[in-house]
Amino acid sequence: MEEQEQKVLGVDLSIASREMIEALLAEAIEPATYEEILRANTQRPEIIKILIENPDTPENVREEAGKLLQVPVKAGGAVAKTEETQEAHAQTMLQKVQNLTVSERRLLAMRGGREVRSILLKDTNKQIILSVLDNPKITDSEVEIFAHSRSIPDDALRAITKNRDWMKNYGVLLAVITNPKTPAGIAIPLLTSLKLKDLATIEKNKNVAEALRTGAKKLVQSRKPH
Repeated sequence: MEEQEQKVLGVDLSIASREMIEALLAEAIEPATYEEILRANTQRPEIIKILIENPDTPENVREEAGKLLQVPVKAGGAVAKTEETQEAHAQTMLQKVQNLTVSERRLLAMRGGREVRSILLKDTNKQIILSVLDNPKITDSEVEIFAHSRSIPDDALRAITKNRDWMKNYGVLLAVITNPKTPAGIAIPLLTSLKLKDLATIEKNKNVAEALRTGAKKLVQSRKPH
């Protein structure tokens, strides 16, 4: 399954750049991914060394990596993470991600951690953005923030509305409806799920389509006690 996914994405971890591997390892990932990286890079000493030095690498993977490089690896012998400011770290990560190929960014979008996802949701390539939405780790709060964005592509908004679990989240629902980029044809049918106070706010919101304001106004009037 993983090999199939990589083939579709045009990425093979055995030839992935050092920057991509580092970006993938920069945040908490599942143990199987460390093993996958090691299996795919048995002939690349620089990548094996990264696994040995990464403080989050599982001990069994670190030991196997040490055998490949023929260097002794003590339990818990990873190099501690160096202290760096949050701002400097974010800038370093941004530069690493920006230097990746489209195929590498797509794979990272589907498998990377929260920090990587937040960077790639701003990517100019909408396929990268849609791949982030396919990441099984993405949270409702991330989707809600993204659904509020004025730079979100139409296709991404449509993808969000097709996910029933996300649309059960009231914050995501409201964000999608009130985003000026959401087509009226998609937003209007969703109005019936909103609370009266939010419908009243939309009725006065000049940033959304007039048809949406009209729909909200009708629902407000129909819900008012006669």
